[in-house]
Amino acid sequence: MGKLGNTELREKPLFLAPMEDVSDTLFRLTCKEYGADFLYTEFISSEALIRDVNRTVKKMKITESERPIGIQIYGNITSSMVNAATIAEELKPDLIDINFGCPVKKIANRGGGSGMLRDIPKLLEITSEIVKTVKLPVTVKTRLGWDENSKVIVDLSEQLQDCGIQGLTIHGRTRAQMYTGEADWTLIGQIKNNPRIKIPIIGNGDIDSPEKAASMFDRYGVDGIMIGRGSIGNPHIFKEVRHYLETGEKLPPLTLTEQLEQLRKLVNSSVSLKGLPGGILHMRRHMAKNFNGLENFRDLRIRMLRCDDPQKLNLIFDEIRDRYGDR
Repeated sequence: MGKLGNTELREKPLFLAPMEDVSDTLFRLTCKEYGADFLYTEFISSEALIRDVNRTVKKMKITESERPIGIQIYGNITSSMVNAATIAEELKPDLIDINFGCPVKKIANRGGGSGMLRDIPKLLEITSEIVKTVKLPVTVKTRLGWDENSKVIVDLSEQLQDCGIQGLTIHGRTRAQMYTGEADWTLIGQIKNNPRIKIPIIGNGDIDSPEKAASMFDRYGVDGIMIGRGSIGNPHIFKEVRHYLETGEKLPPLTLTEQLEQLRKLVNSSVSLKGLPGGILHMRRHMAKNFNGLENFRDLRIRMLRCDDPQKLNLIFDEIRDRYGDR
């Protein structure tokens, strides 16, 4: 790939997507351990940040072992976004990323995230002002457009490049699609093959297997791939994808014992970092993504996801191991 901002990256780099209540320090470090090349914080509200909300500031804390890493901010008020970018810069990430892609109603319907796709002049103004203000590289993450009738990404990519951004991540859906249907990478490929585009183009959407990651690199020529939902409960996907890209062979899936040990480690670390009950509550989204396909697992799953005691949860993990074993 060469450079993203000031960061040298290997060929076909893998990025961990910024995900609220998922991409915390623990999960980021786990994904990096498995082979993620570039990490992002959870996305940060510019309004909350400039009010110095403690929970928001905590989301931005990064460690040297996480580098390279970007801090992502969102909002729809130019002055607030510029101020937030300045605050984020003080924490010395490797770049500042602007979120023009989040589709959730509480953000988009208030004009933030993908809501900015309904106001392109303001979107460009925010981008340009942040680029002018901070010394760090600035990148953008966005979607194809607001809906099927307003896929603006081809022209928008050139306009954003003209604003001075140094990288662009594109999710292959419109905001109206949310996460339904299949991600459409054809426009991402069209942008990558646009001779006027000189910045790295990172593709995002539906990367949930090594084969799919390799196919997107090969078919669309993107400079990197970002993995989001495919990593929830399965940070090991980065190791699987990297191995497949380098060898053309698939790693064997994690055994049940390996899944359990991974979850134990994540739960114990989460409790150490966040305390109780927050440490376990935070892990429920990851636990819910494991053990699919096990017969008669419903009652155990319910008990596992309702449990808020680490010792009892470990006993449930033992019960899963004893009942199902490796298969």
